Amino acid sequence: MAKSLQAIIFLASALSFLSLLGAVYGDSRFFVEGKVYCDTCRTQFITKVSKDMPDAKVRLECKEREGGSVTYSIEGVTDNTGTYRLPVDGEHEEEICEIVLVKSSQPGCEEVSNDPFLRKTARISLTKNNGMATPVRQANPLGYMKNESLPECADVLRELGMTSTGLA
Repeated sequence: MAKSLQAIIFLASALSFLSLLGAVYGDSRFFVEGKVYCDTCRTQFITKVSKDMPDAKVRLECKEREGGSVTYSIEGVTDNTGTYRLPVDGEHEEEICEIVLVKSSQPGCEEVSNDPFLRKTARISLTKNNGMATPVRQANPLGYMKNESLPECADVLRELGMTSTGLA
């Protein structure tokens, strides 16, 4: 009788502990998804001739708002469609979280713009306190630029009402 009572108490304690773990970790898990592409026209946005970039490396970095110290970091690799999915544990409401390009997988498409007005990262919100019901966060696509534009880019830009030097 004493052994069965001990077993019942042990099982009840184990279930309580597992429930507590689920409450602490299960509710604060996010997934960050996004795409990496080769910008074949050097436009710094996706066009119909942009190419998905499989096997590119990305990193999620969360930093303190004051001081900028990295508080959380995880790396990932894109699949054959240029898509990545990074699991993130915990709330990061008080931090600035961004996806950063780490390494291109395509020789000849490795350049990242140095233009100070263009974002080289994709900022995301990793908190439940933002009105989003799903734990999946979609990051904006990030691209590496091809060393030289493809010949068909002139036609693509014309279709968009642009020329290779700016608006038409």
